[in-house]
Amino acid sequence: MTGASSGIGRAIAEACAAEGAVVLLTHRDSPERAIAATDAIAARGGRAHVCQADLATREGRERLVAEARERLGRLDVWINNAGADVLTGEAAAWEWERKLDTLLAVDLKGTIACSYAAGEAMRERGGTIVNMSWDHVTTGMAGENPQLFSAVKGGVLAFSKSLARALAPAVRVNVLCPGWIETAFGEQTDREFHRSVAHDTPLGRWGDPQDVASAAVYLASPEAAFITGQAININGGVVM
Repeated sequence: MTGASSGIGRAIAEACAAEGAVVLLTHRDSPERAIAATDAIAARGGRAHVCQADLATREGRERLVAEARERLGRLDVWINNAGADVLTGEAAAWEWERKLDTLLAVDLKGTIACSYAAGEAMRERGGTIVNMSWDHVTTGMAGENPQLFSAVKGGVLAFSKSLARALAPAVRVNVLCPGWIETAFGEQTDREFHRSVAHDTPLGRWGDPQDVASAAVYLASPEAAFITGQAININGGVVM
C-alpha cells in the first residue's frame, strides 16, 4: 500500500498485517517512520516490507508496482493511500497552483497509475483495490484548500467508479472517504477549531486512523465480496 509510514496509512498497514497479510508499505522521504511501522508489525508477529517511492513521478510509480510484484510474489490487495500534504509545514504557504500541481501528481495521477498497474497484475487471480477520496467532495466546502481537494479527490472518486466497471468481475474497486481524522493536521490545528469540529460531528469526536483502517480491512476482505464501485464515508456523520 502507498503512503503507509504514518497516520491513516500506517494504521491500515498494521490492521492488514494483523489479519495475516504480508504488507509492502511505501514512503517518499521518511525511512525512519517506515521502519518503525514495520518493526511494530513484526513485534505483533506480522510481516512487512518497506519500499521508497516518489509517486509524483512516473518512474517512481512504475518501480513501486514492479517491486511489489517481485517481493510479494502476487498482489491480492492494493490500497492507494498516499497523498500530498499541502496543509502543514512549508507547503501550507504555497500559492494555489503549486498546491494543485502537487495534489494532481500524487493524489490523482499516482492513484490512477498505480490502480492501472495493480489491476493488470490482479486480472488473472482476482483482487481488490481501495482508493482514498474525501467525504466533502459530494457537498463542497468553502475555502481555497477545500476547493483544491474537492477537485482532486472528486477525480479519484469518479475514476474509481469507472475503473470498478472496467475491472469487474475479477477485481473489485472501492473508495474510502475520510472526514475529520486525527492526523498531523488535526494535531496541529487551532484548539477552538478542533473543539468545534467535534461538537458539529454527530458522533461527537474526530475520527481516529484506526476508524479508517477498520473500513479498509473490511473492503479488502471476503466479507465485502459483493461490493464494488462504492464509496464509504468515514466521518462520524458530518456528511450523510
